[in-house]
Amino acid sequence: MNPFSQLYGRSMALLTDLYQLTMAYGYWKLGLANREAVFQLSFRKQPFAGGFSIACGLQYVTGFLESLQFTDDDVTYLAGLKGNDGRALFEAAFLQMLRSMEFECDIDAMPEGTVVFPHEPLLRVTGPILQCQILETPLLNMVNFQTLIATKAARVCLAAQGDAVLEFGLRRAQGVDGALAASRAAYVGGCAATSNVMAGRLFDIPVRGTHAHSWVMLFDDETEAFESYASVMPNNCVFLVDTFDTLEGVRAAAHVGQTLKQRGHKMVGVRLDSGDLAYLSIEARRILDESGLQDAVIIASNDLDEQIISSVKQQGATVAVWGVGTKLITAHDQPAIGGVYKLAAVKNSDGVWQDKVKLSEQSLKVSIPGMLQVRRYHEADAHLADMIYDERSPPSGETTIVDPLDATRRKTFAADRPWDDLLVPVFRHGKQVYDQPSLPTIRRRTTDQLGRFHEGARRLVNPHQYPVGIEASLHETRTRLIMEARDRTRRK
Repeated sequence: MNPFSQLYGRSMALLTDLYQLTMAYGYWKLGLANREAVFQLSFRKQPFAGGFSIACGLQYVTGFLESLQFTDDDVTYLAGLKGNDGRALFEAAFLQMLRSMEFECDIDAMPEGTVVFPHEPLLRVTGPILQCQILETPLLNMVNFQTLIATKAARVCLAAQGDAVLEFGLRRAQGVDGALAASRAAYVGGCAATSNVMAGRLFDIPVRGTHAHSWVMLFDDETEAFESYASVMPNNCVFLVDTFDTLEGVRAAAHVGQTLKQRGHKMVGVRLDSGDLAYLSIEARRILDESGLQDAVIIASNDLDEQIISSVKQQGATVAVWGVGTKLITAHDQPAIGGVYKLAAVKNSDGVWQDKVKLSEQSLKVSIPGMLQVRRYHEADAHLADMIYDERSPPSGETTIVDPLDATRRKTFAADRPWDDLLVPVFRHGKQVYDQPSLPTIRRRTTDQLGRFHEGARRLVNPHQYPVGIEASLHETRTRLIMEARDRTRRK
């Protein structure tokens, strides 16, 4: 069973904004409900001023869609909503239509763990416009947040340079739902384990944890506290050493570690949760090594993020494992990604697709029309550039891409340049056709994908801008639609 369904156990059809339902009602009332449409979900700017993002959240999307149904209770609730005149907001016949509605859209999406960039469709929805519209809010909710956290986790793991990163953020997360989704996304982004036991059970993520300061404070001294813990859990001994004096705590832990070793057990390590982590880790390493505990690891926590980890490592820290909580689970420096869901094409009454474009005073917010796909060019194991193109007229031969924000920046690829198309079928006519990979498989995809990009794109500060462009003929179509729309506006 999909973990999303396990978690909620019922349809989540009302997980939407009211205006999605009022628009759906308008489509139905005007006889437009079944008009075929294409919507694309994308984002406009890289979060954290970074050079990449990690697509995440698709498993939640599939679980949501598999159980999508307006129940009797849902319809009863909607029937009680009133307009500003005190009358029912929705007609009974519309609500009955919702009650009997069966999902019938096509969904194409980037597999989770794919490295993605602004303006690229992470997910494409094709089907009756009423159903496409209803999906906007929940899809954005599920994909935006998990993509944000997976990206943050990937940045933290890059900063750790191969050291294990543990996600410790449950107590600081934005509620139960935020904690679970974020623990999952953090694992996709590269974290090795979580402290969140429910996330471990639902998503089969490794769980890690030991004791808190309260355990040490209960006893008369640290040595007694560590000995007591070791007697209870000799196979899980990571001692938190900064309750009173960090280095004295390390010495007490080393003493208990030696005793454990004599009894045939092994102290895992010590955790530093405050102070100068670089200095303290170096001193802790010296104490542990002198005590014959060379295998004991040093774990660091204390409001860490990728910048702090990078700085501490540059100072020669001997930390082997990083416990990252608040700033990861909340995406502390950028708590939202600018994901959008835009209408890109509709079928007219003659059955011909009509492209749609949204204009703006800001070029960043001008949408891309069409039934979009993303083609990634590569050579050997290196990715070179991405092309956004219209799937109805795929490019052939030599191909040119145009920067969405600067038409003078172009890049041309020979006809024989190898490529992969990134969006894959997930639903066809409302039925899932996608084999959901395991979470460890998705996590490995993240690592593999990141390894194929130039190291500059992975840089945490002032990253290299990986080339992403619109296929030349699609760029011309988009420009024409923009000019036509502006001409219409001026004539009015």
